[in-house]
Amino acid sequence: MTDPRVRPMRFADCDRVSQIRVRGWRSAYRGLVPQSYLDALSVSADAERRRARFPHTADGVVNLVAERAGEIVGWAAHGPYRAGETPTDDAELYALYADAAHLGSGVGRALLQESVRQRSSHPRMLLWVLKENTRARRFYERAGFHADGAEEPFEVDGVTVPEVRYVKRLGH
Repeated sequence: MTDPRVRPMRFADCDRVSQIRVRGWRSAYRGLVPQSYLDALSVSADAERRRARFPHTADGVVNLVAERAGEIVGWAAHGPYRAGETPTDDAELYALYADAAHLGSGVGRALLQESVRQRSSHPRMLLWVLKENTRARRFYERAGFHADGAEEPFEVDGVTVPEVRYVKRLGH
């Protein structure tokens, strides 16, 4: 299988990115968040929100897609670290999803490497991951990220789901 090609996301990619994101949630978070929430996720509603926001992407936010043989097989988003009202010099990986048929094939790794490369002028890259999402945690640990001890509750349909923060030192 050839390495995926990573490029900036285009407006025309919104539907496929939403499909990957919703399917990713349903797969990765099964048993970790309420099933009612996962069942209620809508690809068309997600795509509609994504298309509406696309022309107004916040400063510094980058959306990337990975393609293989012309098909979008993954999506990642990164930008400035969101630390409440306090600006920091750090970067954050907001999301990274690979199409289920391409898990373990290098798609996630390619998207993560490009996100890190694009943010290499920042001191660190941080990300949040569900505490019980062991597959994702192993993936980030193999890429040089480590949990830094910070935890935050994430509420989904009235259920508290803990997230842990991971960090990786970058170019500085």
